[in-house]
Amino acid sequence: MSQSRRSPAAAARAGSPAMRVLRYGYRLPMLLWHVLVHLPIVLLLLGPLTARIRLRSGEQLGHRVIRAWQGGLMRVFGFRLRRVGTPVEGAVMFVANHVSWVDILAMHSQRMMGFVAKQEIRGWPAVGWLAARGETIFHRRGSQESLGGVLEEMLVRLRAGRSVGVFPEGRTRGGHEVGPFHARIFTAAVEAGVPVQPVALRYGAGGSAQTVVAFAPGESFGGNFLRLLGEPGRVGDVMFLEPVPAGATGERRRLAELARERIVAAMAQGDA
Repeated sequence: MSQSRRSPAAAARAGSPAMRVLRYGYRLPMLLWHVLVHLPIVLLLLGPLTARIRLRSGEQLGHRVIRAWQGGLMRVFGFRLRRVGTPVEGAVMFVANHVSWVDILAMHSQRMMGFVAKQEIRGWPAVGWLAARGETIFHRRGSQESLGGVLEEMLVRLRAGRSVGVFPEGRTRGGHEVGPFHARIFTAAVEAGVPVQPVALRYGAGGSAQTVVAFAPGESFGGNFLRLLGEPGRVGDVMFLEPVPAGATGERRRLAELARERIVAAMAQGDA
């Protein structure tokens, strides 16, 4: 039964302190197993002799095990991920609304892509390490020099036939809205001539848990991490929307507007 269809009494029980303690009781061992057992296996498979082995699907083994680990971490936190639509293959810029740190896990679980993310994520336990191994391009906020380097690296990857993922809002907004998309980040897609595929990230039935998953005012990564570990299980939708072809518009601002419009429209739809 989805959270939005629960009776008030059932919802209250799910959010009670006793239920939260119960969820910590079985999720903490799951988290430890995922980090202490699964992560060393991932490390082993990411070695130079195995990481580039191609699977029958054509995907590199290293990419596949990173995606599996990220998806497993989402399950530890009680998320049942659903993919809607199909991610574009090859060189593409994926752009998504930004809710929380779990966004990278959700998208990585579905498609390997090099994310543009804030420099601070590099120091986050487990998540930062996997982000670095997952080809993340780290950016120092407020630094125009850093942004220039990020755009250059994005262009190199796109021209080499690889994909990148960005959050054009530039920051999270508490889950209340999809903020304006910064147009400059779309420069790489325009110059490389690759499609932009919008991705709508929605947590809870119909997006009912956006504000729960998002950082609370003043909440640290550690605080959010621990709080979400005790939250009720919920669905997480990763919706790959209709891509905007490279030739649809050569103007980065219009490209940003089109991508945002498609994400906002998808967020407003009923439960998938």
